[in-house]
Amino acid sequence: MAPLIIEFVAPSALHIQADRPSQLPIHRNGPPGTFVLLSHGLQVSLPTDQIVSASDDGGWVRVGFGGMAFEGETQGRLVFQRVRELKAEDQLSPARSHTMFLEPAWVRAVYVNGQQLWPRRVN
Repeated sequence: MAPLIIEFVAPSALHIQADRPSQLPIHRNGPPGTFVLLSHGLQVSLPTDQIVSASDDGGWVRVGFGGMAFEGETQGRLVFQRVRELKAEDQLSPARSHTMFLEPAWVRAVYVNGQQLWPRRVN
């Protein structure tokens, strides 16, 4: 199980760009992009190099991240921080983001180590 799992609202679908081999040497370009496609046409970009599992079975996207941490909700957005790299530095883009912001309306639930942290459950 991934330490951080984000479930996106339904309907949503996963789109992973194809890796395009090149005859030219490309250094530190990073992996192809990964996006969540939401029903109203929005594409949400995800940090591909942090993804350890992803599926869109059942009509909604569920993504597991290995090196990201959920920081909570700040100024109306969900905040996630890159806490460690999963790939070697030469396989990563120098322009990669270290913080991911998601609108709560896009997210169904956030789990950390199997426990739902967002939205908070009321007992």
